[in-house]
Amino acid sequence: MLTQRSRYALRAMLYLAEAPAGGPPIAMNRIAEAANVPRKFLELILGELREGGLLHSRRGKAGGYSLARPVHLISLGEIIRAIEGPLALVPCVSRTAYKRCTDCRDEATCAIRHAMARVRDETARILDGTSLADAVAEDLVAA
Repeated sequence: MLTQRSRYALRAMLYLAEAPAGGPPIAMNRIAEAANVPRKFLELILGELREGGLLHSRRGKAGGYSLARPVHLISLGEIIRAIEGPLALVPCVSRTAYKRCTDCRDEATCAIRHAMARVRDETARILDGTSLADAVAEDLVAA
């Protein structure tokens, strides 16, 4: 299940994706209001997204946040990974944070592991294949 933290991050990034490319940075208060995210919580989330290389920030009166790359080059999968870490539901199928399950007798024959690997692959395929540009366009089509 997608955490509230990831949902807030996606909302904030989608809001920034709708801003004109090359425009001035957007103030955190404006993002918080438009994305309906508590300001204090958003501050932490935006920091994680900045550390993940997805946002630029500028301090000062004319400061704020802007996307680090064009909207078509940032995927929903990248955003979720920046906030949550690996997409895998169990550590034994993670590609970036593999860890053997302590109670597993045999990974090679584990039915749970095989099913969760398929879930991970399909989840990654969809999320990594959906850019902010795609998501914004889908939102416009749905409206």
